[in-house]
Amino acid sequence: MFRDSLLWNYMGTIMRGVLKLASVKRSTPSMAAALPNLPMPQAVMVRLVRILASTMTAYYEPVFRRIGLTENIFHVLCLLLAADKGEASPGELTELVGTSKANMSRILEQLARDGLVSRTPESMDARRHVIKITAKGRKIATEAVPKMLEPLSKAFTGLTAEEFITLNTLIQKAILSLDTGGITLQQDE
Repeated sequence: MFRDSLLWNYMGTIMRGVLKLASVKRSTPSMAAALPNLPMPQAVMVRLVRILASTMTAYYEPVFRRIGLTENIFHVLCLLLAADKGEASPGELTELVGTSKANMSRILEQLARDGLVSRTPESMDARRHVIKITAKGRKIATEAVPKMLEPLSKAFTGLTAEEFITLNTLIQKAILSLDTGGITLQQDE
């Protein structure tokens, strides 16, 4: 009975979005009572965004596992493919992928070890490196794209075209809002 109430993604993996949303709805009143000064709409939004991110990871993980990549590795290869001369700095890739410098270092080490990118010192500053996609990296990335078509086309089928555009706009505004939110840390006296 419980199993019948779960939603399944396109690959037959259980998607627990309904359960996660019910948990947020169920726990919000008690959180509001326990933390009356916490702005609940904003706190709930943060929870929802985190659930969305983890749910997207869970949705795409079987696809990436099947093609022998991780989401971040695929993203790096795509960014390098699209970059001028097929190259970028580790810092640029870190920003564009949205990961930590330490994680990007691990990703780039694995890509270099697998022969998917080359890492060469920058001509003006040998402490800096330029990451360039190799022919093997180009092949892996372009061969992965057709395998991504189905999950990408089905990921947002619960949204109308207009809702999808609105969501895109709102996510971009939220990202910019976090930039301009002006968090000031106060030191305890």
